[in-house]
Amino acid sequence: MSARADVRAEAARAVHALGDRGVSLDRALPESDARLDDSRDRALLRALVLATVRRHYTLDALVDRLLETPLKPRDRVAHALVKVGLAQLIEGLTPEYAAIGATAEAARALERPRHVALVNAVLRRFRRERAALVAALPDDPVLRHEHPRWLIDALRRDWGDEADAILAANLAPAPMTLRVNRRRVPRDAYAAALAAHGIASAALPELPDALVLERTLDVGALPGFDRGDVSVQDGAAQLAVELVDPKPGLRVLDACAAPGGKSAHLIEREPAIALTALEREPERAAKLAANFARLGLDTSALVIGDATLPAIWWDGRPYDCILVDAPCSGTGVIRRHPDIRLLRRPSDIAAQAALQARLLDALWPLLGDGGRLVYATCSVLADENARQIGAFLARTPGARALPAVPAWFGRASGAGRQNLPGEGRMDGFYYAVLERARAVA
Repeated sequence: MSARADVRAEAARAVHALGDRGVSLDRALPESDARLDDSRDRALLRALVLATVRRHYTLDALVDRLLETPLKPRDRVAHALVKVGLAQLIEGLTPEYAAIGATAEAARALERPRHVALVNAVLRRFRRERAALVAALPDDPVLRHEHPRWLIDALRRDWGDEADAILAANLAPAPMTLRVNRRRVPRDAYAAALAAHGIASAALPELPDALVLERTLDVGALPGFDRGDVSVQDGAAQLAVELVDPKPGLRVLDACAAPGGKSAHLIEREPAIALTALEREPERAAKLAANFARLGLDTSALVIGDATLPAIWWDGRPYDCILVDAPCSGTGVIRRHPDIRLLRRPSDIAAQAALQARLLDALWPLLGDGGRLVYATCSVLADENARQIGAFLARTPGARALPAVPAWFGRASGAGRQNLPGEGRMDGFYYAVLERARAVA
């Protein structure tokens, strides 16, 4: 069995786990990674899986036309394998002989040797009849945009004519953006270190710690990554530290802190802040602690607790600033996580919005007079953003929105600002900054 066939088998396993069992790629890909020894194979695995998942709806429709008899439920992994092969042919990811031959051979690694001939025949037929097969697909927005119908409708409702640009941006690969740890190395010096390793980068001028790479690569190839010189973090997420504006002694709560990127950035910017990095889930808190350890940061700021139940963990001392990087639909980061389109359901949006409202109501009383709350999501849906903050301001005496989010970031949206996916080489993100009125003497 060739190594390249093994990579395609692992890609089919990950695609099958997502499409048929609802397992996120954040879980499925590490399991497949562990079965591959070569970093080049792991890179190919990711390219195959992401290309397949991005074209999920079209590939499913094509497989249905190409298979004369649907596969039995126990053989659905072979269905996923055919999709992996089709994605290679459509995207031109690999030479055609490898896309067909190695993909067919991967059926053996999946313990489906009887499907080797089937996969080979189906892929060869697609190569011969591609134009006719694609032309015969229905003119359906779901296939045209590769998004579920409910999400297309939600984007059109919130963004009108801009929805098509959002849908297109969601299907484009996202750039790899770095956050340089200024406590260890200046950004320009780190850019020079990258260049010395043959890695091209460009600064995001509005964000003083951000570098965008010309190509995505394994973090192991980044100079100084293991000693904490740099982290991977999108530019939109890096704006959080500018809005918190950490100063020595400032009491800051990062209320939904895992995996720890924003908390770490706050300490990198100002080590003398008094930070509480709160996370509810112990498993996620462990990842947060591991990220802090890599960066050489003190983990004493980490607290395990539920942000909606502050009476259990809060010491009663008001915070000067609370960062609420709220759990959300993730609809602003679909280009990084294309499985979101398959995993989310319409009911999830209402559930997330209800949780966001509980977080805001529970955390607001923890602010001192004149304190600020920075609200953030990686969503582009108004129910989680503009409408969410508008409703909070309407029901909360003493809360007012500040014009603190810079004008270069996206566009005004209710009391905050919304960046759409791809704008400014950044993810889809929403920010609003609220101030608690000072008590009248």
